[in-house]
Amino acid sequence: MQGVTKYFGDLCAVDHVDLDIQKGEIVGLLGPNGAGKTTTMRMLVGFLSPTHGTIRVKDYDIAEQPLEIKTLLGYLPEAAPLYQDMLAFDYMNYIADIRGLERSKKGSMIKKLAELCGIDDVMHKPIGELSRGYKQRVGLAHAMMNDPEILVLDEPTSGLDPNQIIEIRDIIRRIGKEKTVVLSTHILSEAEATCDRAVIIDKGKIVADADVETLKQSAGEEHVIYISLRNARFEEVEEELGLVKGLEGIERMDEDNSAVRLRLIYRSGTDIREEIYHRIKQTDWILLELHKEARTLERVFQELTREK
Repeated sequence: MQGVTKYFGDLCAVDHVDLDIQKGEIVGLLGPNGAGKTTTMRMLVGFLSPTHGTIRVKDYDIAEQPLEIKTLLGYLPEAAPLYQDMLAFDYMNYIADIRGLERSKKGSMIKKLAELCGIDDVMHKPIGELSRGYKQRVGLAHAMMNDPEILVLDEPTSGLDPNQIIEIRDIIRRIGKEKTVVLSTHILSEAEATCDRAVIIDKGKIVADADVETLKQSAGEEHVIYISLRNARFEEVEEELGLVKGLEGIERMDEDNSAVRLRLIYRSGTDIREEIYHRIKQTDWILLELHKEARTLERVFQELTREK
């Protein structure tokens, strides 16, 4: 995607997005609701045309060769387009016919997808009677019926319970071993557990693009240390630790008669835990806890998309 922009009237939903996705990647497009994720997905698969910019898949331009690109893609929108009154098997058979699968290959493909997506035991049931998790699996099998090189999934776990989310996540990881996968989500744990690379979009613009681990380590400057102390008063701790170079804030989390728990905020590139320990050692406080908060994708996301 190069300079891709989409206007709806005067509203700019996607603003000059440049995005290059390599073969075999699992890429997560992250952002708050209304950030432009779904619009970007719909342009990527040719459902919407960009106002400006170009989209190319392999050697094809989506404006000039949309059908060639669509043969390479499998797309699962957030609300899977299923016929509720059809049996799951009949629906899969119907999609296979639409996709033009040869009769000799149709049965084996349906069986393969039923096993991969875990819907073997519901193929004889009407889709309308299935749980949302099973419906999503049927939709995923639908998207893969043409054995696409690229799978585009818009909020694939939206509305699912925790167990269903884990099941869909496992399926996506298995698919990602053979195909390029692009998925959108606002569930940070899903991207962290599933994706090789995260692209964070906010107000139609890309604000970060890196592999998940690099993003967690590099984005933002705020670091947090938690400590718990016995025989200490907050005012005393604030005065003593306030002398630590690079420490920018001390927040009291909770306190009882025996201990006080604090959140220390610093932006220095240097780990200040050693100096904190030495200062505590010189007092009669008893150190119960001292640990640095691991940076999560959720914290990075909050830092990059918070209102400025």
